[in-house]
Amino acid sequence: MPAHSSFDYAVIRVVPRVEREEFINVGVILYCLTRRVLDARVELDERRLLALAPDADVELIRSHLASIPRICAGGKAAGPIGQLPQKERFHWLVAPRSTMLQTGPVHSGLCEEPAKALEHLMDRMVRPPTGKP
Repeated sequence: MPAHSSFDYAVIRVVPRVEREEFINVGVILYCLTRRVLDARVELDERRLLALAPDADVELIRSHLASIPRICAGGKAAGPIGQLPQKERFHWLVAPRSTMLQTGPVHSGLCEEPAKALEHLMDRMVRPPTGKP
């Protein structure tokens, strides 16, 4: 296996009112073909969400967000989409939509370990800054 593998990723966004186009980043989906990895991390910051949309249905949003890692894992628990091959599940997850849950554009990168790359992306794109450069 090569030392570095290419991967694609997209940031998961919650867009409480689609017509306003305001959103918060809540997770990342990562797909690495050579390592056969499709994974997602989701961390909903309720305070940030409610600051943006005080009337947001947090439980409904959490419920929908929980389906993303299940679809990445695949299998019967993920429903019909979970039965698709990894590549097709990734493309389904990152397809453009105009709903409350959206993904940003797909970007590419290189990594040695997809799990570490996913955590790095969560730190850079989703979690609040720690004040470190």
